[in-house]
Amino acid sequence: MFYCQHSVGMGHFVRSLALARGLAKEFRVVLLNGGRLPKETVVTDEIEIINLPPLGLNEHNELVSHDRRRTTARAQELRKQILLNTFAELQPDVLFIELFPFGRKKFAEELLPLLNAARNTNESQPLVVCSLRDILVGRDDQAKHDDRAATIANQYFDLIMVHSDPDFARLDESFKPNIKLTTPVKYTGFAASLSDPATKKSGSTRSIVVSAGGGMVGEQLLNTAIKAHELLVREGPVETEIITGLFLPQDARRSLRSLVHGKQGLKLTRFVSDLSAHMRNADVSISQGGYNTTLDILRANVPALVVPFGSGHEDEQLKRARRLESLGALRVLEEKDMQPERLAAEIRKLFKFEARPPKLDLNGVCNSTLIVLHAVRERTKVSNTSQQRKG
Repeated sequence: MFYCQHSVGMGHFVRSLALARGLAKEFRVVLLNGGRLPKETVVTDEIEIINLPPLGLNEHNELVSHDRRRTTARAQELRKQILLNTFAELQPDVLFIELFPFGRKKFAEELLPLLNAARNTNESQPLVVCSLRDILVGRDDQAKHDDRAATIANQYFDLIMVHSDPDFARLDESFKPNIKLTTPVKYTGFAASLSDPATKKSGSTRSIVVSAGGGMVGEQLLNTAIKAHELLVREGPVETEIITGLFLPQDARRSLRSLVHGKQGLKLTRFVSDLSAHMRNADVSISQGGYNTTLDILRANVPALVVPFGSGHEDEQLKRARRLESLGALRVLEEKDMQPERLAAEIRKLFKFEARPPKLDLNGVCNSTLIVLHAVRERTKVSNTSQQRKG
């Protein structure tokens, strides 16, 4: 039973889906999705999916219902019931929780009852696993947040799986509670897609692909990239594909469409199923610095400029991007410095930039499955031994 909540973009869901596909090679996997699931999203048959009444965050970081038929309070009530009913019906060997308690505080009202049910079941207790990305988001109340997360993790979780190469980023770099974390931590390597990037096509016209994850916070980057293209095309043929993302607001989409209309070499695309393949077929990639997009860049080995999204303490993308820049894998431009002229200048540099692929473990999907499988088998051995002694 795999719980995942995405609230702004699709990154958490994309990573969870990749992990679920890997786990499905050894387990029956039921994925509970808490965010909006666009019709373009492909969920393959080996995974069973239950879509909870969708919740997300608005521009004020407030929890809102994405189902017009239900208020936020009603959606929360229904979600809690579905989670508990599904757990009671499945009696899973493994309960996978993405991010919580290291994030998703707003969803504690539905997750804590689920975790209590897992600890107090009359059947065999499941292995309770937390799934984390490489770097956690900074917070205003960091010490209080970290202590609370450590307390919950120690009480309810059997294993914390960090989907990172420990030589690149470790949990204790972005998580520093005063309370000792006693739950075991395992590093899996980065959970990249199981698919292989396409072979690069040949062509004489320079090509650029611009992306902004789900698109909900990508308008500034996409708008600036269009204006930078207008500067570059004066110097020679350039083709730029702008991938807006599924969650770009309608007003922003209309604005971008009007900017692109009639312009030479510009193409507006809403969604692509394999971003890494698109990057591989381009000469240059411009993007934000989310976990999945970053892995797409590394797999494609494309000259890339990352413009990390973030505000205040939300510096996870910038930290990741700067570390990769120091390894020679990509270049970084901070949002505050992003203007059309500066972006065009950075793209000119990228046409001559040769990325150095870092030696990072990208087998996180396979490694995660093996770690969980081993933990379940060890748990079963201990349970059987205990029962034999009682007998």
